[in-house]
Amino acid sequence: MAERLVGKQAPDFTMETATGDGTGFGKVSLSDYKGKWLVLFFYPLDFTFVCPTEITALSYAAAQFKELDTEILGVSIDSIHTHKAWINTPVNDNGLGKLEFPLAADITKSVARDYGVLIEEEGIALRGLFIIDPEGELKYEVVNHNDVGRSVEETLRVLQALQSGGLCPMNWKPGDKNLVVK
Repeated sequence: MAERLVGKQAPDFTMETATGDGTGFGKVSLSDYKGKWLVLFFYPLDFTFVCPTEITALSYAAAQFKELDTEILGVSIDSIHTHKAWINTPVNDNGLGKLEFPLAADITKSVARDYGVLIEEEGIALRGLFIIDPEGELKYEVVNHNDVGRSVEETLRVLQALQSGGLCPMNWKPGDKNLVVK
């Protein structure tokens, strides 16, 4: 049976990364995001078809996330070298082009397993997206089938709702009032 992650400390990780500008490599740990919000998202594989639509959409929206003191980190089971090659492949050739955030390599599949998104029999991750608060608490998770891409607008809406500090009704949007319990 799957273990609940929301409301608990996010599983720790350390992974190698390909820089979003495609020029090099780095390393990232959950502790690097302490004091900031983090949108951590998993995708199945590099050089596939739905994945670049999501990754580039998140990159285009990166400035909006930065305004909300939020970092973005993408993760798949591919190597940092494959990530770098995909970033350096033009969009017209099924590449990503330059990104505003790094892509992490979960070659051991341990991080995908810890976050409950690993399809063991296929050795790839589902499309999992997690919002982690500045204290490391996992506040939101959505996991869906690999055939369906996620919504950047919904991710931004949920992030802003979480940051509002109050109770947010269905379809809450920035500027709307929070619920008041009497």
